[in-house]
Amino acid sequence: MTIRKFIPFVSIFLAIQICYQPVVAQFRKYSNEFLNIGAGARGLAMGGAQAASVADGTAGYWNPAGLVNVQGRTEVNLMHSEYFAGIGKYDFANVAIPTTNEKRVLGLSAMRFAVDDIPNTLFLVNPDGSLNYNNIQTFSSADYAFLLSYGQNLKKTENSMVNFGANAKVIYRNVGKFAQAWGFGLDAGLQVFKDKWRFGIVAKDITSTFNTWTFNFTEKEKEVLYLTNNDIPVKSSELTAPRLTLAASRLFTIGKTSTVLAETDFDLTFDGKRNTVVSSDAVSIDPKVGLEYGYKNIFFVRGGINNFQQGLADGDTLNQKKVWIYQPSVGVGFRVRSVVIDYAFANLANQSNPLFTHVFSLRLDLNREKKSSVF
Repeated sequence: MTIRKFIPFVSIFLAIQICYQPVVAQFRKYSNEFLNIGAGARGLAMGGAQAASVADGTAGYWNPAGLVNVQGRTEVNLMHSEYFAGIGKYDFANVAIPTTNEKRVLGLSAMRFAVDDIPNTLFLVNPDGSLNYNNIQTFSSADYAFLLSYGQNLKKTENSMVNFGANAKVIYRNVGKFAQAWGFGLDAGLQVFKDKWRFGIVAKDITSTFNTWTFNFTEKEKEVLYLTNNDIPVKSSELTAPRLTLAASRLFTIGKTSTVLAETDFDLTFDGKRNTVVSSDAVSIDPKVGLEYGYKNIFFVRGGINNFQQGLADGDTLNQKKVWIYQPSVGVGFRVRSVVIDYAFANLANQSNPLFTHVFSLRLDLNREKKSSVF
């Protein structure tokens, strides 16, 4: 293939990214997928099993009811990770502020997943067929989400506690100056603590989060898209169907210095069959399992498994033998006074086709007065 024949395939990369969006409003199984990556190295190291036990500012993502456990301090959480050899970058930031009565906590979270410095080669080829590399400009394809979270304690006794939380989220997605979308949605959750047991329930996108896309092409850009046999997209929208998470965890005490936290979450989707452990037209169920060992609340070792799917066995050239595959993850954490540093070695794909990434997060407990109210 000559360079000239290759150019149209490169130049339509932009159009492929944009035209991937649906042309009419509809439910999509994988809409706003960047919202399913996770938040905080602790949660990612535990395979995303967090809805029952999360007790820091990242609860704004996992289960807003968990924000109630941020007491006696203002908390700041920061996270950074990179995917595909640094091509995709994902960042998360959060601040959680308790009220004076210690029954309510407010949280504000921001997320960004982006591929930056994408070359725009629409005008690389001049009308006479020559190449002009000075016409190449770069742009970013970025997804943003902003969560305003609220957590409130509903009931508290010596050995039990019931918390409620909710999110209002705003989504902004853009592909350079060519396309942008705005979306809005709501989440709600509960946490119930009883002795050493913890239970959680989270309903995400309960109002069917929607994104409305608008496109902005110049006449010259439209001409290039037409000449390269690409459709010119028009205004469109998509809907993210609701999903439900049910979770349970238990805290085990080992001697006077060690603890083990075990949690299992079940993600339930209602938009048709998926490649999950339980798959049906009515509901699909995807389990997550996480463990955390803690020593004196200073040092932590974590592990988790999620995204169970049926795939082909290695070396099966006849595509006859199906096996269960999954995404493993591990991590560690350290606490130094009011600073917590967490690390996760997480897999974006599965164990048969690994795509590992390093995740780092930092937590600052400001104005810390006492230990968390989690018992």
